[in-house]
Amino acid sequence: MQTTAAPVTALIEELAKLPGIGPKTAQRLTFFILRSPADQARRLAEAITRVKESIIQCSVCFNITEADPCPICANAERDHTLICVVEEPLDVLALEKTGVFKGVYHVLHGALSPVEGIGPRDLRIDELVARVRASAEAGEPVREIILATNPNYEGDYTAAYIAPLITLPNAKVTRLARGLPLGGDLEYADEGTLSRALEGRREM
Repeated sequence: MQTTAAPVTALIEELAKLPGIGPKTAQRLTFFILRSPADQARRLAEAITRVKESIIQCSVCFNITEADPCPICANAERDHTLICVVEEPLDVLALEKTGVFKGVYHVLHGALSPVEGIGPRDLRIDELVARVRASAEAGEPVREIILATNPNYEGDYTAAYIAPLITLPNAKVTRLARGLPLGGDLEYADEGTLSRALEGRREM
């Protein structure tokens, strides 16, 4: 005999599927929502629906956006000859908070991981190479590509794979300085550490 109402059980099960949310946390969140005013729960539901319906990937950098191209790619004041390659959209948010980087981004949407079966075709690597090539053909060649993948095995492997693919004669390929903790993620680094990593980047 089921003692918990079916809608409550369903919500707990769905929340438990979120990263970092275990069964106990899912239960606490569910009962918090139950105790909340109806309009607060409604706003949460509407925000989830809206983000799924209105958010797309920028056709240039593949960051998440409402408009295509995204505001960063569309900004003429950004340095479009300087591309920072990151794994996830969250990394763009982290780097933008530093206020140091004035170039543009390219989001791979992951890192190479042979163990998990993630290969080059699963990431936006071909699009990066094509973007760099197209910029040169348009007379605005990229002068530097910062490989800002995470400082862990997968991130290093991804950076090492991408670096030889950038074959423009005057394009410099750099890697973030090791002020970042080994095995960490950019999204969890503080702004000061990220600023120093950007400023101290080294050529590959």
